[in-house]
Amino acid sequence: MAPPFKPNRVVVIGTGAVGTTTAYTLLLRRRMQELVLIDVNHQKALGEALDMNHGMPFVGGVKLWAGTYEDCREADIIIVTAGASQKPGETRIDLLRKNISIFKDIIQKITKYNQHAILLIATNPVDILAYATLKISGFDRRRVIGSGTVLDSARFRYLIGKHKEIDPRSIHGQIIGEHGDSELPVWSLSNVAGIDLGFDEAERQEIFEDTKNAAYEIIDAKGSTSYAIALALDRIVVSILDNEGAVLNVSTLLNNYNGVSDVFLGAPCVVDRSGVREVLDLPLSEEEQALFQKSGEKLKAEISKLEL
Repeated sequence: MAPPFKPNRVVVIGTGAVGTTTAYTLLLRRRMQELVLIDVNHQKALGEALDMNHGMPFVGGVKLWAGTYEDCREADIIIVTAGASQKPGETRIDLLRKNISIFKDIIQKITKYNQHAILLIATNPVDILAYATLKISGFDRRRVIGSGTVLDSARFRYLIGKHKEIDPRSIHGQIIGEHGDSELPVWSLSNVAGIDLGFDEAERQEIFEDTKNAAYEIIDAKGSTSYAIALALDRIVVSILDNEGAVLNVSTLLNNYNGVSDVFLGAPCVVDRSGVREVLDLPLSEEEQALFQKSGEKLKAEISKLEL
């Protein structure tokens, strides 16, 4: 006798710009059978759920509602976007003090009902909050994932493609390290069809600075980022639910990775139904390795100030 069908359930905690755009993206692409919105402001979650449900005749296939933490019980993936948002002139690290106390409350409420889901963290500073989530939850390291530098790598590929007038999907390039000011481009491995990109140092610096500062530019212009991060989270979700084994630069707990341990940083990971199945070794140049280690040291210094 076949086992009973269990619908895939994704929970999005936080119905701000990132949470609602992510939920809407997942809905449009029908990534799961059940989608739950949770927010400390339950009326806001109700309104967002109602608005999306009114479009169901055009989409179909998804049961969507505003729920409570008890709805985390049957979730396969729980995406956390809740917390204070980054303001103009504010760094991601500046958000840490505001968001760590919020996270302690959120993660404890999740784990009261669910100890088997994959926790996907998007709130900034994402690397430190993913590390805090691991410590607070007690989950297996594979099942706590930060959005990492998936978005940064997409921005990097877009800007390279713009300079080269080549579709960014054909660009092989990645950003690793912190999702923030100490991130670094892996120029030594960047290419198109195995061919070196041929940029001079000034061009490389311009592309990287535009990549690193993209969020600040968007926040200054419209108050928050939302669309591209939602697409990045959608990409991670589908790799998990479809057991793809896609290689994505998510943030994960590192263990002697290019000389870095006991910190979450963005690095190429094989992502499947188990979470982070494997972290792939990158043959970094000496300069890149030094910058990567510096990024890790920066975040470890911030983590050491927290009570976890």
